Amino acid sequence: MQESTVTTKGQTTLPKDVRAALQLHPGDRVRYMILDGGEVRLVRSRPVMQLAGLLKDRTNKRASLEDMDEAIAKGASGK
Repeated sequence: MQESTVTTKGQTTLPKDVRAALQLHPGDRVRYMILDGGEVRLVRSRPVMQLAGLLKDRTNKRASLEDMDEAIAKGASGK
């Protein structure tokens, strides 16, 4: 388990293993999500522009509105 010390200014240094796990580099931003029970999740923040093309080439199949409605109906009925 990694840990670091908080300075009087509220700053801390992320341990090397944490930076590596999150693939963080100088200038990257991190997001703190406060969970129920007082836990905090630290995640790498990505600019929206980095998400462009993320799902590209996942599938060549296009679904019609009828296909989507049918899939929703099946999901709602539990079939």
